Amino acid sequence: MCYISEINGPSRNYCDEQNIEYPCVSGKKYYGRGPIQLSWNFNYGPAGKDIGFDGLNDPDIVARDNTIAFKTALWYWMNNCHSLITSGQGFGPTIRAIYGQFECDGGNPPAVARRIDYYTEYCHQLGVETGNNTSC
Repeated sequence: MCYISEINGPSRNYCDEQNIEYPCVSGKKYYGRGPIQLSWNFNYGPAGKDIGFDGLNDPDIVARDNTIAFKTALWYWMNNCHSLITSGQGFGPTIRAIYGQFECDGGNPPAVARRIDYYTEYCHQLGVETGNNTSC
């Protein structure tokens, strides 16, 4: 929730060319944008369909429009993370759901450690338990 667009985002393009339901549009890049950094064509397409914007043809709208940005964050959370928390799986699986191989399974241990530290601090400030399974 710190950056509007992924650091070095324009140099990256998360395009799953095998995804025929939400194919990448030539010249468009699907790097992270918004509070949860929506990325990949297979997220921009359905998020746009559900929320009401053209995510494949205009992924930059997530960085330009605050309302759409927060709607995509809520969309991603409800579709990919909420059930992990409510089912008692813990914070760790949410890291995996959002960052997957880029951070988990040894992808970036310092980033995972920072996320756990932030999470632990926020829980402490709010007076709630961290629960089990805080790491991916």
